[in-house]
Amino acid sequence: MSASAQTKSRNRNLPQERAPTDPLAKYARLEAFTHKLWGHIYPEVPTGLHASIVARVYQKVKETYPLQPGARVLDIGCGQGVALTHFAADKLNATGIALGEDVRICQEKGYDAIEMDLSFLEFPDETFDLVWCRHALEHSFMPFFVLSEIFRVSKPGGLVYIEVPAPNTNSQHESNPNHYSVLGTRMWTQLILRTGFTDVTHFEINFPLQIGPDTYTGFVGRRPK
Repeated sequence: MSASAQTKSRNRNLPQERAPTDPLAKYARLEAFTHKLWGHIYPEVPTGLHASIVARVYQKVKETYPLQPGARVLDIGCGQGVALTHFAADKLNATGIALGEDVRICQEKGYDAIEMDLSFLEFPDETFDLVWCRHALEHSFMPFFVLSEIFRVSKPGGLVYIEVPAPNTNSQHESNPNHYSVLGTRMWTQLILRTGFTDVTHFEINFPLQIGPDTYTGFVGRRPK
């Protein structure tokens, strides 16, 4: 082997230098990945079952944690406005976020709705008295980060309501193409607590389907004052 060939062989075994990269490039890749997942989104057409569950859990939450008229509410994953209807009836100052066609439908109903990814909440710190996040977190591939964003935009003393499908039920929520985080009660509780919320409680929402019984889990917590 020639001296030149020996040098090339040795160089192949040395660590290769990497060209310096823009520190923001990695975050651009993350944002591009989230946008790719937007292709999994579908309109959330209201059903009688979900409307009745929303009415039931909202009544439960507001009886235990009443809000004054004018309180600021963020509805993450507002769908076509099922919960926004209840917030409007109680004269709460609510903003809904969603992606795709649901935003336009909410706007046509007269609601304050914005197209926004739940991964990147574009609101100032300590804005909302209540963050309502019903059946949105299971659609996140980084729910701990989303929970940290929810904590950030919550006012001191503010309330969070989170509802998610339970794993291992007849509905097989894990198999839904745009479900990325179908976790158990203990894991969700730990993530909510680690984010900084306190007094976290949960309750089960059981209901029958043609394929058998199903369960959602609701969590309530507060940001410390």
